[in-house]
Amino acid sequence: MKQLAIVLLSGGIDSATTAAIAAARGFSVHALSFGYGQRHAVEMAAAGRVARALGVARHCVQSIDLRAYGGSALTDDIDVPMDRPVVGAADEIPVTYVPARNTVFLAHALAMAEACGAFDIFIGATAVDYSGYPDCRPEFVAKFEELANVATTAAVEGRGRFRIHAPLIEMGKADIIREGVRLGVDFSLTHSCYAPLANGAACGRCDSCALRRKGFEEAGVTDPTRYA
Repeated sequence: MKQLAIVLLSGGIDSATTAAIAAARGFSVHALSFGYGQRHAVEMAAAGRVARALGVARHCVQSIDLRAYGGSALTDDIDVPMDRPVVGAADEIPVTYVPARNTVFLAHALAMAEACGAFDIFIGATAVDYSGYPDCRPEFVAKFEELANVATTAAVEGRGRFRIHAPLIEMGKADIIREGVRLGVDFSLTHSCYAPLANGAACGRCDSCALRRKGFEEAGVTDPTRYA
């Protein structure tokens, strides 16, 4: 019987590739996605498409309204930065950072894991081609793993040790895309844009679109994205 793994699945390139990696490592993938009040809610549809295409064992969708706290261009009335150069974009934390988002997501993933007897949690964080978010760094992943192993009955009673897997943490976007292609990920099903149009087309101008375009270019892979 396969070991279970909880995989955070947003519907983007990174999480889709991470889910494919977990499956390739022999885990039974239980995907967890969040509608957290994000303005790019179209990503929820993308998460569903990716989950179906990968044939995950279970896809759980949770609703958390982070708009109650605001503080981000993705959950508040703040303009999404446009037309910023990709080089140097990670030198400062942009307003698209959602306060404590990955901490909240991993906390839910940990609860789901403990409830279903899983000890492996996958997150598609990357510290290379990213937007400068503090919760995408190796230090954050390592500290959360420490927390998981002192905060749960399963760990304290010695039934197992929780592991937070971040297989993309040292990979750039082009390498992630190449790995996804190798594993058969259909990137046409994914979504990355922070400010999509009403018809679902990507804006082509936000940081996430710029990183996506650059990644496909450098990977030598055709970008299937429908841009405005």
